[in-house]
Amino acid sequence: MQEDEVLGKAYDSRLMRRLLQYARPYTMHVVGAILLTIFISALSPLRPYLTKLAVDDYIAVGDENGLLFIALLLLGTLLLQGVAQYFMMYFTQWIGQRIIVDVRMQIFTRMQKLALRFFDRNPVGRLVTRVTNDVEVLNEMFSSGLVAVFADVFILLWIVVFMLTINWELALVTLSVIPLLVYGTFLFRKKVRETYRDVRLQLARLNAFMQERVSGMMTVQLFGREKKEADAFEEINRAHQDANVRSVFYYAVFYPSVDFISALAVALIIWYAGGEILSGLMTVGTLISFIQYTEMFFRPIRDLSEKYNIMQTAMASSERIFKLLDDDTVIPDPPADRVRALPHIEDIRFDSVHFAYNEGEWVLRDVSFDIPKGGSVAIVGATGSGKTTLINLLCRFYDIQKGAVTIGGKDLRDIPAAELRRHIGIVLQDVFLFSGSIHDNITLGDVRISRQTVEEVSALVGVQPFIDRLPERYDAQIRERGGSLSVGQKQLLAFARALAYDPELLILDEATSSVDTESELLIQEAIAKLLKGRTSVVIAHRLSTIQNADTILVMHKGQIRERGNHQELLARRGIYYRLYQLQYKDQDITSAA
Repeated sequence: MQEDEVLGKAYDSRLMRRLLQYARPYTMHVVGAILLTIFISALSPLRPYLTKLAVDDYIAVGDENGLLFIALLLLGTLLLQGVAQYFMMYFTQWIGQRIIVDVRMQIFTRMQKLALRFFDRNPVGRLVTRVTNDVEVLNEMFSSGLVAVFADVFILLWIVVFMLTINWELALVTLSVIPLLVYGTFLFRKKVRETYRDVRLQLARLNAFMQERVSGMMTVQLFGREKKEADAFEEINRAHQDANVRSVFYYAVFYPSVDFISALAVALIIWYAGGEILSGLMTVGTLISFIQYTEMFFRPIRDLSEKYNIMQTAMASSERIFKLLDDDTVIPDPPADRVRALPHIEDIRFDSVHFAYNEGEWVLRDVSFDIPKGGSVAIVGATGSGKTTLINLLCRFYDIQKGAVTIGGKDLRDIPAAELRRHIGIVLQDVFLFSGSIHDNITLGDVRISRQTVEEVSALVGVQPFIDRLPERYDAQIRERGGSLSVGQKQLLAFARALAYDPELLILDEATSSVDTESELLIQEAIAKLLKGRTSVVIAHRLSTIQNADTILVMHKGQIRERGNHQELLARRGIYYRLYQLQYKDQDITSAA
C-alpha cells in the first residue's frame, strides 16, 4: 500500500503527454480557455498603468474630464475581466469534468477486461482509489492547476513587460529581489515535498486501519478489543497529525517570507523612485504603479507554490492510473484467423491439463476427463485439491499452462470468452448480490428475461415463498452484498439467477453448503429437474448431493485419484469411501447408500 504513495517528479513530460491526450476531444474549449487566460492576464497589469496615467496626466494637471474617462476605463476593464473570468472558469471546469468522466470510464472498462489473476494480487480498496481519488486529482489539475499555472506565468510576464515599458531602471531595481525569492522557493519546494509524502503515507496507514477494523467490527467487539484498537488508532492518528503539522510549518514560514521579500521590493522602489522624484526625473504615478505591480507580482508566486503540490500529486496519480491501464493481465481473445464459434455446448474434454497460479507451484497436474453433452460430472475432494480451479479453467477465468480443454473438439483458447460464458450458468459458494431489487439481482439488468421467467425460476428453486412474504415482492430492495438476507436465501437467489439465463452448462460450486436441511431438500428436488437435459458440473462437500451424478471425480493434491459412479466408488473403498464414512459415521454405509 505504501509503495503507491511514493511521489515521483513534480512534472513528467511523458506522463503529461499521455494526460493531454484526454483533452484532445475538447480542443476548442482548451484553446478558448488558454486565449481567455492570456487576455485576463493582460487586463490585470493594465490597471496599475491606468493608475499611473490618472495620477500623472490628469490629477497632476487638474483634468477632471480626463480623470473621469480613466475611472470609467478602469471600471470597464474590471467588468470585462469579470466576464472573461466567468467563461474561463466555466470552460476549465467543463473540460475537467468531461475528462474525469472519460478517464473513469476507461479505467472501469479496462478493469472489466482484466483476468481474475489481476484481482488476486490487487486489493479492492486500491482499485477503488484509482477510480475515485486518483481521477479526482486529475480533475483538479485540469480544471485548476494547469490553467492556473498558465495564468500565473502570463501575469508575471505581463507585469515584467509593463514595468520595463514604464521605467526599465526601476524595473531592474524591483526585480533585484528575485534571486532571494527563487532560493526561498527552492527550499520550500524541497521541504514540502518530503512532508507531503509523509502525509500521504500516514493517510494510507489511517485508511487501511479504518477499513480493516470496520470490516472486522464483529471480531473487535466479540473479543473486547475496543480499547486496544482505539489506542492503536490514536497512535496512527497522531502520526498523521504530526505529518500535517510539519507541512503547515513550512507553509507558515514560506508565506511570511514571500511577504517580507515583497515588502523589501517595495522599500527598494520607494528608496530609488523617491530619490528620482526629488530630482525631477520620475513621476509620482510611476512610483504608485510600481508599488501596485510589486503587490501583484508576488501573489502568483504564492499561487505557484500551491500549484506545485497539485502537479506533483497529479503526476503520482496519473502514473498509478496508467500502470493500471497498461496492465496486460488479460484472457486474450484468439486472433481473427483462429476464432471458433460456439453455437452450443458439446462434449467437453480436459486433456493432460496442468495449471499453476504461481510459477512452478502446480495446482493441477495431468488432469484428464470427459463430460459428455447432457451428462453430469461431480467433483469431490479435500480443500485445496483443485476442484474450483477446474471450474475457473472451464469458464476461462484463467488459461492453462499445459494440455488442452476442448468443447466439441474446439480448443477453449480459440473461443472468445464472452461467447463461451453466455452458455454457462454458475452458482458459487460465496454468493454476490448487488444493491438493488430482487428482480434486478436475478436478471442482472437483462431486459430479455421477462417477469414471468423470473417468477418461474424462483418457484422452481424454492425461493418464491420467501419473496412472497416481502411487502414489495420482486421489487424489494437488497442492501449491499445482500446484507439483509440469510446465507441460504442468497444462495437460492443465485440459483434463480443462473437458471433465468437458461444455460446449457450448469456449474454448481458448493452451492448447497450453507443452506439448512429444509432448503437443501428443496434445492435437491429443483436440481434434479434442472440438470435434466443439461450438461452439468457439481462440486460438493455434501456427498448426498451428488449420488445421482453420471461420473464422480475424486481430486487429491491436484490430481484425479478415483473416478466412477457413487456405488462403484463406495465398493472400491478408497478416498471416496473414507469421505463418505466421515459424513455418515453414525449410519450403516450400505443402507445410507
